[in-house]
Amino acid sequence: MPTIKIPPVLRPSVGGEREVTAEGENVRAVLASLVAAHPATESQLFSADGQLNRYVNVYLNDEDVRVLDGLDTAVGAQDVLVILPAMAGGS
Repeated sequence: MPTIKIPPVLRPSVGGEREVTAEGENVRAVLASLVAAHPATESQLFSADGQLNRYVNVYLNDEDVRVLDGLDTAVGAQDVLVILPAMAGGS
């Protein structure tokens, strides 16, 4: 079952866990499984049209899924997804 690494900002929505496992054959299905288990993550990850929020980056084994097949990128049982909110600011 794929592992999802949870960033600190999302941990309160998943009971404080640093990583969770979720079933799915592609990124969309894995994230849908995460949302089904932890409904508070839905608005943090997805826009109203069901796409990833523009400030949320998802990596599959260190590759940005947006340069792969996006949410349709295939995921294997040993794969690791990393959710990384985009950061802005600085001086």
